[in-house]
Amino acid sequence: MPRPATPPIGLRLASTAKAVSRAFDDALAAAGGSLPSWLVLISLKTQQLATQRALAAAVGIQDATLTHHLNAMEAEGLVTRRRDPTNRRVHLVELTEHGETAFHRMRTAAVTFDKRLRTGLRDDEIATFERLLDHLHRNVTEPSDRLP
Repeated sequence: MPRPATPPIGLRLASTAKAVSRAFDDALAAAGGSLPSWLVLISLKTQQLATQRALAAAVGIQDATLTHHLNAMEAEGLVTRRRDPTNRRVHLVELTEHGETAFHRMRTAAVTFDKRLRTGLRDDEIATFERLLDHLHRNVTEPSDRLP
């Protein structure tokens, strides 16, 4: 079998995604956070979510996994959880003052990281890149019989 002229795009994308993910994790860690805590905080700030179930759906993780992260975040004083007085089976999640501070610290790290990623790229290149990412996403999420 002949060797491909260029590495497969999936391999390049996976390798790049792994490097970017590690670098972003490092940036968040330097700001005292982690990707799971950042996803929870940004979801609480931007989507005004209140229930633990809605938060799990927004973050894209299982309820049990979210519970693990929320336990740690509650122990750090970033969030509080309480039972909904109208439905005792539902947990309401809220940011604390310390969580607000952590959100702003991690937001600064995320914005700085995004600027780093965009270094040397023009607006039209970023727009093309975003379209390509959307296209690649559709290629792996839509049924193959619907693709050209």
